[in-house]
Amino acid sequence: MEPIIAPSILACDFANLQQEIEMLNQSKADWIHVDVMDGVFVPNISLGLPICKAVSEHAQKPLDVHLMIVNPDAYIEPFKEAGANHITVHYEACTHLHRTLEKIKKNDCKAGVAINPHTSVALLEDIIGMVDIVLVMSVNPGFGGQEFIARTYQKIRNVQALIQKENAHALVEIDGGVSQENASQLLQAGAHVLVAGSSVFKSSNPKGMIAELKNTRASK
Repeated sequence: MEPIIAPSILACDFANLQQEIEMLNQSKADWIHVDVMDGVFVPNISLGLPICKAVSEHAQKPLDVHLMIVNPDAYIEPFKEAGANHITVHYEACTHLHRTLEKIKKNDCKAGVAINPHTSVALLEDIIGMVDIVLVMSVNPGFGGQEFIARTYQKIRNVQALIQKENAHALVEIDGGVSQENASQLLQAGAHVLVAGSSVFKSSNPKGMIAELKNTRASK
């Protein structure tokens, strides 16, 4: 299976946002990853509804919206209206996660759950059958360009074991520090979706880098 590549526009050139989105349209990217941060749940403020809407007006790929915010329930409908195709919320931010996932699905979006590096995969057991995406954070959320946490490989294997045990069908998405150097190992561990920010947008040839990631296969 080819990996799904979801470049994160958190690392793009915002002075030329339309050009960056058009580049992604022409590339082998599958999704466009939109990181939303509120400065409360994570120590940074990033893209919000106006940017998401602006991206959606030019994007020809699904918008994979990652809400790193408190009270995500209040923003599910607004982000759907702003063009989100997938909405991922954090386990750590949701008091009533089952209800939140139901709300995402009622808004006709793919529903995802993200877990921080310190969060146990076992905590997803009761909702794994509801989700379309499990996003495993391979860095502490809040800033791009961080160093990849090696424990992530085992967490991916744990997520895959849970999916199989519960006969679920979620895709496993990895966000943080993804590059050519670790992509093959991530796929070997069981990842399906690779979120790549700095490794794509800081490259001298972003489209070429996306193609290389797309052509990556699991290491033997």
